[in-house]
Amino acid sequence: MTDKATLPGPTPGAGVARYGAGRRRTAGRPGRVRRALTPYLFLLPWIVGVIAVTLGPMAASLYLSFTDYNLVGRLNWVGLDNYRRMFTDDPRFFAAAGVTFRYVLLSVPLQLAFALALALLLNRGVRGLSIYRSVYYLPSLLGSSVAVAILWRQVFGRSGLVNRALEVVGFENLPNWIATPQHALQTLVVLNVWTFGSPMIIFLAGLRQIPTELYEAASVDGAGSARKFAMITVPLLTPVIFFNLILQMIHAFQAFTQAYIISGGNGGPVDSTLFYTLYLYQKAFTDFDMGYASAMAWVLLVVIAAFTAIAFSTSRYWVYYGGDR
Repeated sequence: MTDKATLPGPTPGAGVARYGAGRRRTAGRPGRVRRALTPYLFLLPWIVGVIAVTLGPMAASLYLSFTDYNLVGRLNWVGLDNYRRMFTDDPRFFAAAGVTFRYVLLSVPLQLAFALALALLLNRGVRGLSIYRSVYYLPSLLGSSVAVAILWRQVFGRSGLVNRALEVVGFENLPNWIATPQHALQTLVVLNVWTFGSPMIIFLAGLRQIPTELYEAASVDGAGSARKFAMITVPLLTPVIFFNLILQMIHAFQAFTQAYIISGGNGGPVDSTLFYTLYLYQKAFTDFDMGYASAMAWVLLVVIAAFTAIAFSTSRYWVYYGGDR
């Protein structure tokens, strides 16, 4: 029989330790929840902004695209009638789409080519490179402004700077480029090409990342400047070209300010500068047909998404990333 004196007694402080551990486990649950919610607290302003400024208006626009709404009256549900009118009963819709497609196809390649040419020039080690970058980037900051559009209208007018310069070298009977249907869109293309600063800076950053050892090795093999450009510069610059292509294409599809100011808001002459966004603006705030304008906005979104998807799907055939073979 075991003596009671020899039985193990409770360890001093064991109850206090168990109590403290239980308190820590109980207190740990709110702490873990608090730590899990802390990132979302910092993200809350962004989440509210996305819902209030982006997702909310998008949902409202999608609903309005199925209605007949003039901003002041009642909403009338019309289903797909706005889309049916757009593709069957509205010739100006196709005129605006055609003008926009021509603008994108002309302005984007020309702007990227001009920006790449200047980036190659500045990459040759020009003294005062930071000054040149700032000066060349300035048009990109001003290109979409109302002031530059008004200035462009004066420059390409009948007695503007362009005609005066051409008259000096012997040209006569020069047209008003802005008011001539055959040339009005080209003036806007030139304006977009002039705002080459942003893609040029990106091209210049990409050129600075190409190892000089590749050019040195090509020189040892007897490659000339054209071959170096075709076999080294262009392949290694294709990710940057792709990036600029996507950005400038989306920007060109959404062009509005230049056409609005230069054409006086009506897309003239003879709808030659009737950009898609300009016609959308006319339907929404001139004709007060907000339902139809919302449908046009969603069609534009689908078109931009389709062109972007095509660009991404074809990029694997011509865009070279460092690890590709």
